[in-house]
Amino acid sequence: MRRTLIFCGAFLCMSLPAAAQEIATAFDTSSPASESAAAPAPAPDPIPAPVDFTPSDRDEWQLGVGFQYQHFHVFNLAFHDLGYNASITRYFNDWFGIEGTAIMGWGHTSPTAAVPFHLDAKSLLVMGGPHVAFSNKSRIEPWGHVVVGLAHFRFTQTGTGLGSNSSFGFLAGGGVDVKLGARAYWRIQGDYVETHFQSLSENNYSFGSGLVFNF
Repeated sequence: MRRTLIFCGAFLCMSLPAAAQEIATAFDTSSPASESAAAPAPAPDPIPAPVDFTPSDRDEWQLGVGFQYQHFHVFNLAFHDLGYNASITRYFNDWFGIEGTAIMGWGHTSPTAAVPFHLDAKSLLVMGGPHVAFSNKSRIEPWGHVVVGLAHFRFTQTGTGLGSNSSFGFLAGGGVDVKLGARAYWRIQGDYVETHFQSLSENNYSFGSGLVFNF
């Protein structure tokens, strides 16, 4: 009898660890933690396509408006005038565009031996040509242009024989655009201006400043 009791106790001691291991395994496979661990990881978000047109805050069109100072020497008369400029540029990529510009100014001539009194003078330049921007990632963007077209002058005292005159002319120069915001620049520019009146080539110059809008 004693041997039978000892045998039964030993059998129970050996069976308890195996039963505990089976219960623990069943619990692990049925727990929420194991289900979440087995779930596949979500796919990463797709990488956006790179933007080809830079700088990203300048679109295809650019409109500029501002003030202009001009110094002229035409018809043997030296004078300067003040006025306004307006330009529009159509970009075909991030650096090259075609520009159209118009500049109008008002001033008066100084007395000379040929014309011993002041003449009121009006000037109008309407021109077009290539515009090149040296784009970069800074707030300052240099640029240059060469535009050709019409140079027109009108002198109020028609008795002098000057009156209204038109001829070929061109501007060559450039400047810098300082970035103010997402769509606006502040422009500073200087140009050499050549005109041709009475079969003469006159050398002139101008300076301008104003705002530029991208759209």
